[in-house]
Amino acid sequence: MQQKPITPQHILQQYWGYNQFRPLQTEIIQSVLDGKDTLALLPTGGGKSLCFQVPAMLKEGFCLVVSPLIALMKDQVENLEKRNIKAKAIYSGLNYKEINLILDNACFDNDLKFLYVSPERLNTSLFLDKLPALPINLIAIDEAHCISQWGHDFRPEYRQIAALREHLPNINIVALTASATKKVVADIVTQLNFNEKNIFAKSFERKNLQYIVRQTENKPEKLLSIINNSNGSGLIYVRNRKQTEEISKFLLLNNISADFYHAGLKGETRNLKQNSWIENKVRIMVCTNAFGMGIDKPDCRLVVHYEMPDCLEAYYQEAGRAGRDEKPAYCLLLHDASDDINAKKKIGVNYPDVNEISLTYQAICDYLQVPVNAKPDRSFDFDIISFVKRYNFDAFKTLSCLKILEQSNLLVLSEAFYEPSKIKIICSHETLYKFQVENEKLDAFIKFLLRSYGGLFDNYVRLNELELANRIKLPVASIYKYLERLHTLEIIDYIKNKELSQLTFTVERQDIKYLALNKKYLVDRKQTYIEKIQAMMVFANPSFICRSRQILEYFNDFSADDCGYCDVCIDKKKILSEQNLSNVMKKEILAIVTKAPISAIELFEQLNKYDLQKFTIVLRLLLDNNILHYNNNYQLICS
Repeated sequence: MQQKPITPQHILQQYWGYNQFRPLQTEIIQSVLDGKDTLALLPTGGGKSLCFQVPAMLKEGFCLVVSPLIALMKDQVENLEKRNIKAKAIYSGLNYKEINLILDNACFDNDLKFLYVSPERLNTSLFLDKLPALPINLIAIDEAHCISQWGHDFRPEYRQIAALREHLPNINIVALTASATKKVVADIVTQLNFNEKNIFAKSFERKNLQYIVRQTENKPEKLLSIINNSNGSGLIYVRNRKQTEEISKFLLLNNISADFYHAGLKGETRNLKQNSWIENKVRIMVCTNAFGMGIDKPDCRLVVHYEMPDCLEAYYQEAGRAGRDEKPAYCLLLHDASDDINAKKKIGVNYPDVNEISLTYQAICDYLQVPVNAKPDRSFDFDIISFVKRYNFDAFKTLSCLKILEQSNLLVLSEAFYEPSKIKIICSHETLYKFQVENEKLDAFIKFLLRSYGGLFDNYVRLNELELANRIKLPVASIYKYLERLHTLEIIDYIKNKELSQLTFTVERQDIKYLALNKKYLVDRKQTYIEKIQAMMVFANPSFICRSRQILEYFNDFSADDCGYCDVCIDKKKILSEQNLSNVMKKEILAIVTKAPISAIELFEQLNKYDLQKFTIVLRLLLDNNILHYNNNYQLICS
C-alpha cells in the first residue's frame, strides 16, 4: 500500500500539537514550498516562525535562519529542541573553534533542521568557505525590516543577505516581520532581490486590543489605578534600568506582585525572572524593551508604556505582546508634556555630529587595543559601562555613536547575554590515555569529566563549575585550576562563562582620518527619525481619530473602521450622548465657518470655552459627514 505524503498539517500536529493553521499561514507556507520568494507581514503573536519552520521540516537539508538578536536565537533553538527538532545557532561570542565545529557538523548532519546565524557572520571567510557544502533548503530572514534604512531598527549587516543569492541561486527566501510601512516593504523586496513580488500581509488590526492614551501629571498614581482596575498579568515598559527597579519597588509597596527586568542583570537571574512571570508567579514585570522578544505568553492582559516610545513601530510591537490568545487585553500609554520635550531633545542625542562619532570609534580601538588595518571578524568582550567611565563619555550619546558606527557597517555590537562555560577534548583518544598515565593527579579529574559529560570528543559541552565542584566534593577554586591546567596543556579547550556584549569589527580597523562615514546618509537617517518621532507624538497627544485607525493608517492600511473602544472612540460616544452640547457647538462652528474660510487652530481659538477633545470630535464629525471640508489652503469651508 502506497504511503500518503507528509503534509504541512502532519508536521503542525506532530511537532506543535495544533490542529489547524492561523489565517494566512497556510498560504505563506504553500508559497514557500512552491519555491517562491515570500514576504510575510504578520502582527506580533501572529505565528511568523511556523511560516518557515513547517516548510523547512518538509524538505531535505536545513533552513538557514538569519536573526538579529542572540537572546531570540537561543530561545528559538531551545524551543525547537524541546520538540525534538535539532537546531544550532552561530553568533558573536562563540570562538573560531566552536563556529568551525558547528559548520563542519552541519555539512553532514542529516538530523539538523535549523541553523540560526547572526547577520554579521554571513560575510566571514569561515562561513563562505563552508557554504558550498551546507545542505541549505531555505533562507529565512527574521525581523526583515532591519534590512531597510527606512525601518525603525536598520542594521546594515542585513544588506549582506542578498549576496547569499549568488552562492545559493536555487534557494528561495522567506522574509518575516511584524512591523513595516509601505516604504519599508518595498525596500525589503528590492534589497533581497525577490524573484517576484510575492507579499502576504495580514491586517495590522488587533481587534481584541483596546488602545488607550492617558494624559497625566502623576504617572505613578495613574499606573497604580490602572493595575488595580485590571485583571491578569501585565508588562510595564520604561526607558531605563533604574526605573525598572524604582517602579517595581513602588508597586510592591502598594501590595502588587511585581518584579523588574533589564539587560544588565545576570543571565541566570533574567531567566528566573522571565519564567516567574510566564508561570504567573509574578503578576507585573517592569522592564526595558530588552524583555518580551521571543517570549510566548499568550495570556498577558495588560501592557503599559510608562513613557512614549521613539516610534509607532516599536509601540505597536511591544503593545502587541498583550492578548496573544486573542482575548480582550489593554494597551495603555501614559503621557505628559515632558514626554514631548524629551523626545525632541533625543534627536540631538541620537544623532551626534561626525566628529563625536569619529572620536568614539578611535576610543573603542584604543580601549580594545586594535591597531590600524587589523583584520575583521574577531569578537571582543565589551563592557560599555567601563568604557564610558574610562573616557568620561556621555553614556546615551556613546550608544548613539555605536549605533551609527553599526549602521555605517564598521562594527557590530551584540546585546549582553549569558554564555555558560564549555569544554571539548581536543586531543586524540590515544594522547589522552597517555596523558592520564603520566599525570596521576589529573587522571581522576579527567575520568570524572568523561563520566559526567557525553560527547566531549565530538562537541563543546556546557558545564557549571559550581555544580561540578559539589558533585566531585572539591572547592570550586580547584575545579577552575584543573580546567585551566588542562586547557594550557592543550588537552581540552575550556571556554569560561561570559556575560558581556560582544563587539565585532566587520571591516579592517580604520584610521579615523579616513573613516567611512556617509554624511548624506546620516542626514537622511536623522530626518527619518524626526518623522517617526513626530508620528509618535501625534498618536500620544489628544486626538479625534480612533487610536487603532491611527496605527493602521501609519502602516498604510486605510480599510478599517473605528474600533469603538479606544479612549478616542469612548470619548466620542460620550460627546454624542451629550446631544445638547454637541448641537450647540455644531451651530457655533457652522456660524463662524459660513462667514469666511478659517483654519482649525483659529476656529478653536474663537471657541476655546469648549474642551479641546470635545471640539476636535465634533469637528471631525462635521468633516466625516461632508458638512465641512478643507480648501487648498487647509482652511475649513462649508461643503
